[in-house]
Amino acid sequence: MRGSSRTAVLEGRPAFESALTSGDPAVVADELFAVVGLLDDNATLRRSVADPSREGSDKSGLVTRLLGGKISEGTVGAVASLAAQRWSADRDLTDTLERFAVEAALKGAEDNRAIDQVEDELFRFERVVAGNPELRDALANRQGDRAGKAELVSSLLEGKTRPETLRLARQAVLAPRGRRFSRTIEEYLQVAAERRQQYTAVVMTAVDLTDAQRTRLSDALQRVYGKAVQLHVVHDEDVIGGLRVQIGDEVVDGTVLRRLDEAKRHLAG
Repeated sequence: MRGSSRTAVLEGRPAFESALTSGDPAVVADELFAVVGLLDDNATLRRSVADPSREGSDKSGLVTRLLGGKISEGTVGAVASLAAQRWSADRDLTDTLERFAVEAALKGAEDNRAIDQVEDELFRFERVVAGNPELRDALANRQGDRAGKAELVSSLLEGKTRPETLRLARQAVLAPRGRRFSRTIEEYLQVAAERRQQYTAVVMTAVDLTDAQRTRLSDALQRVYGKAVQLHVVHDEDVIGGLRVQIGDEVVDGTVLRRLDEAKRHLAG
């Protein structure tokens, strides 16, 4: 986002936090996701609400008239506050609404001290989808039946995961907003990490790590990066031994396979 949109996010956040405090985070999440869908489907309305040439009061008034009585007052206030700001691009507004919706969904998990569980469940569901071509194609098919997709996700997760996990997984499948499912989940997890002021590390290993090993690795990464690090451990038989750790775009590869590859290249050269 460019400067004016970054400022708009900061200016609009207090109203969003107020909506979370006064209402049910799950309801706020669903309502914000619905507003994102409304604006994504109606380009004329989206441009009107995000038009930088219009007075902020005109745009917030439009939102209040359009949404008042249809969603909770707190959510109306949050959307109206964001609409009143000056945006560099209309997509920045809808992206921010989506981000706030994800944060609202995660807030319920935070209140129940289960956000670690939600992050882990989302990550593992994404890995299951990535590893099953038939499932991946069924969920990614843009011509597929939305109700059928929703039922498929529910059959896989309902009663087995936190309700926040189910809510976000369904949203990622039903409203990817032009992204691949894996990318959508990645962005949701990034929102969680930023809200908690921590990093997320994907750890590839041939065998599961013990609790003590996880703690040592997390502590070591925290010393390097200066923030708490949430570990997502993935079993991969090709790793053979050692660890491959990825945080954002940075990769630390200490696997046996990597060392063997390097030795082969050295001999070949």
